[in-house]
Amino acid sequence: MTSIYRTEAGREQIGAWCLDRLDAWSVPHERDVFSAAGAATHAVTAGSPGPAGTTVVLVPGTNFNAAASLPLADALLAAGHRVVLLDVPGQPGLSSGERGLAKGKLSWYGTWLAEAVTETCGGRPVTVLGHSFGAAIALSASSAPVERLVLVSPGGLSSLRLPPALLAASAAWFLRPTPARSARLLRAMLAPGREPRAELVEWMTLVARHARSSGAPGLAGRGARKVPVAAVTGEHDVFLPPERLRPAVRARLGGVELGVVADAGHLVVEEFPERVAALVSPTL
Repeated sequence: MTSIYRTEAGREQIGAWCLDRLDAWSVPHERDVFSAAGAATHAVTAGSPGPAGTTVVLVPGTNFNAAASLPLADALLAAGHRVVLLDVPGQPGLSSGERGLAKGKLSWYGTWLAEAVTETCGGRPVTVLGHSFGAAIALSASSAPVERLVLVSPGGLSSLRLPPALLAASAAWFLRPTPARSARLLRAMLAPGREPRAELVEWMTLVARHARSSGAPGLAGRGARKVPVAAVTGEHDVFLPPERLRPAVRARLGGVELGVVADAGHLVVEEFPERVAALVSPTL
């Protein structure tokens, strides 16, 4: 089994970046590393659910993790929720960096998520919020005490749209990573006219320099237990535009209607974290 990291020094740099961001986070929180589906898994837990709140387990998308998702965590906490932020094994961060644990199967990630939810939340029911690849993982979990799924720009339901401009930006970022090229790629994933956070540019540059990115997740299975689902995508999502994703959501999720976030791209969680946090309430 090989590592996603090009070198041990690179793994250490990525880990140090994550720890530095978490150390600088002003929110009191706990960190833990445990085994889920045989993979070392890092989790960050913050807050406690208020009278109308719930526990939200965040499963980030490709190349993202807890330390890169703090604006969304802040929005969830402000809405009165307890938050558990997971680093997905096989993605850059503080969980296992071994490639091949899943052997290309989303079912393994579904088992991993079920075990991670049990480890961090016991038997308490939770809402799982998955973005992109994280949404495909959320759809594949069948045995965790999940009471609701919130899927943002969900992967695993249809093929991705890969226009030439996006492929060019991705290739330049991967082959010769610089902050300018990372910013160019991130702009392609945001709505037109938006600029990425400086920290995110720094993070994506580190990822390209020191890690091997994973590909599309393939089609997700649906967990055996049916729970309420909310699904949204950005109006300008370059990978999963509404016209491509809407029929797949209806067909694969039993008639669920796709919500569209105006003036947002693929990184809805970055652009409108408060709107994403509002989706967690089962009354919305």
